[in-house]
Amino acid sequence: MNRELVFLRTFAFVISTGMIFLMTSGFYKFGNQKFSEIDVERINIVEKDGTVKMVITNVDKFPNGKVKINGRPTNEDRKKRSGMLFFNEDGIECGGFIYDGQKSKNGHSSGLSLTYDQYDGDQVMQLLNEDYKEGDQRFVSSSLMFNDRPSKESQIRTGELMKELDILGKKDPKAAEEKYKMYEAQGLLGGAPRIMLGKSRSENNGLFLFDNIGMPKAMFYVDKENNAKLDFFDEKGNTIASFPEKKK
Repeated sequence: MNRELVFLRTFAFVISTGMIFLMTSGFYKFGNQKFSEIDVERINIVEKDGTVKMVITNVDKFPNGKVKINGRPTNEDRKKRSGMLFFNEDGIECGGFIYDGQKSKNGHSSGLSLTYDQYDGDQVMQLLNEDYKEGDQRFVSSSLMFNDRPSKESQIRTGELMKELDILGKKDPKAAEEKYKMYEAQGLLGGAPRIMLGKSRSENNGLFLFDNIGMPKAMFYVDKENNAKLDFFDEKGNTIASFPEKKK
């Protein structure tokens, strides 16, 4: 009886183990997996050490607020949008691709932005499209932008400084403006567009050049009447020369 009991117990254990193995192995495959279709709200592309290198997300799971990635805070006040965010080897955000578009009461609004950031800073290159319509008026701008960024810029420090200036600005706007200029002189805040190639909201298509504070200096473009023009500007934005010259 003891031998039969031991045999039955051993037999039951072996059968149970075999069934569990067959059931679990049926759901696991070695190597790459292939899917014909997959629905997912967010995908995090990570390295072996867990460093997030890319986030592909819907609107709801777009990281902002108090969310941290790679132990670092994300842009707290950034609007949630569907798209992608890129991160470098140090886990710092270094660019992204976002887009949106929807009807409004009197028209619509839509936009697309592909950006690449200065190391631990904001965007130095941006592919941008904006399309707004209000009633019968529609404004479309599509451009490739190149920007200068502050030499000592830091994403975390920038967030702290902007929050400080926002609090100060509610109490004393003039003091906040002066403090911003101080941080700008220290190379901590600021930045300016330097080159734009594309279509402006005034429907000029061409090449637009700016100085180190973002003021226009030269434009070579075709206007909405299909006239080719070359304009130059002083430090205040006034036209100082044009080709061809305007007929009197």
